[in-house]
Amino acid sequence: MRRICRHIAGLLTALLGLAIGPALADKAQYLDMARRGWSYELRSTMVGRDMSIPVHINGRDLKGAQICLVGEPPTEGSRAVLDAFRTLLEHVHGVPVPLHEAGADISACGSGRNVILRLYSGPPPNRALGRDLAWMDRVYELGLPSRHVWAASSPAMAQTFFGRKGSGTHVMVQQAAPGAAGPLDQEYFRSLLVEELFQNFTFGMDILHLDAQVPFLSKLEENPLRLRHAAWGSSGFKSAMLSSNPPALCAFDIFMLHAVARAPVDETTTPDFLTYIDAEFAPLQALTEATMGEPRFAPVLDPACAPREAAKLRQ
Repeated sequence: MRRICRHIAGLLTALLGLAIGPALADKAQYLDMARRGWSYELRSTMVGRDMSIPVHINGRDLKGAQICLVGEPPTEGSRAVLDAFRTLLEHVHGVPVPLHEAGADISACGSGRNVILRLYSGPPPNRALGRDLAWMDRVYELGLPSRHVWAASSPAMAQTFFGRKGSGTHVMVQQAAPGAAGPLDQEYFRSLLVEELFQNFTFGMDILHLDAQVPFLSKLEENPLRLRHAAWGSSGFKSAMLSSNPPALCAFDIFMLHAVARAPVDETTTPDFLTYIDAEFAPLQALTEATMGEPRFAPVLDPACAPREAAKLRQ
């Protein structure tokens, strides 16, 4: 659900052939997925943005950046995801990821490298979203249009802006309301938060998954749904969302996290990044296998890499 102002350039062809063995097939699949999620160019931007501000896209740019919580305090489930994801990032990058709880005042986040995370339950706090972005615009000189009306378009959304004093990332994610502790709610809200955190710390984009017969490889894959008229809080909406992609990170996602952390490239959206993955596939795969086996990362991992059946979650 990433709403960063970019468009993926073109469709990319699969690399698999009928005669490829299992190990090589895995490599070919991973390279294809990396192209689809990380090879893109900035084609358009919001009307009114200052186009003289340069754009630089590298998944390492947020290495060690602070996650600053604003709005509601995290639920037990949200905190479990945040703690496990921060531990995972520290494991991969070798530096800790600070967590600061600013409460209602976003200015308490400070002017350093931040990922602003606003958690909410119930209706989306669109006025607070507008205030958050106005503050970020002042701090980072993002050049945002002054009269733009900001509103949530989905229960989880993220926006990254590039300014004269650094980039600014804002994430707004719905979490469970007090008393909502059933399996369906737990899995749904975990899925929302895991996806937004991963995309923001890797700059990976959504990947269409159109063939129901093909297994999923990534949390970033999504089976497109028509939910325009469905209420966000309804069990039908939550069930449909959970059926559209895996609820947490797959082995491929961990592979890409390691690749982003280690690739000696200026930007992780260029052909050089894919060349690095091709050359270093075996070491990256070994790192991935070791990471997937760590119990401390379990709240953000899905080894099965499969969408959930809502009927089972309601039991």
